[in-house]
Amino acid sequence: MRLRDLISQIATEKKSIRILDLGGTVEYWRRVGVEFLRGASAHVTVLNQLPSELRPDGSDKALFATAVGDACDLPQYSDGAFDLVHSNSVVEHVGNWSRMKSFAAETRRVGQSYYVQTPYYWFPIDPHYYRAPMIHWMPRPWQARILKSFPVAYCGRSGSLDASYEILDSTQLIDRQQFTQLFPDAEISGERILGLTKSLMAIRRG
Repeated sequence: MRLRDLISQIATEKKSIRILDLGGTVEYWRRVGVEFLRGASAHVTVLNQLPSELRPDGSDKALFATAVGDACDLPQYSDGAFDLVHSNSVVEHVGNWSRMKSFAAETRRVGQSYYVQTPYYWFPIDPHYYRAPMIHWMPRPWQARILKSFPVAYCGRSGSLDASYEILDSTQLIDRQQFTQLFPDAEISGERILGLTKSLMAIRRG
């Protein structure tokens, strides 16, 4: 797992590691491995716009913290405040291109290193909504009408065009060119499945 390898490299050099997770959960990091993180002398701050639903239990208080804030605007953190900034399937949810640029700029600013993952626009299945392939490639008016009328989404029919557009506005999948523009100082790689690129990763080692 490339994330664990990066954490191990940084922790070995620095004897500890401060991680900021933008838009994640404590449960995600428990899956990365509590004992692994303890062995790396890690401290993980999980930041969301709303208070995190998953709070550290008593044994994890030294390992995890939760914070509330806007990942596109992080004045509470100084430049290079964290050894590693991480986000998993978040940049496509922050809003329009301007907010994506702000998200990327803040990631690059507060993290000495970063690891950002996002689903790939040109993979035939959108992992957020659709059970059927290629719908996310259709014009937005078509997608809105399909979401309104047919149970092709995991949430079922939206029931109205207004609800459809709210769903569509909440996610903007991006391609490799856009991702490279957002993270120009990173190594861009792809995660592949059945020979197709499923997601993209931007990794910068500080």
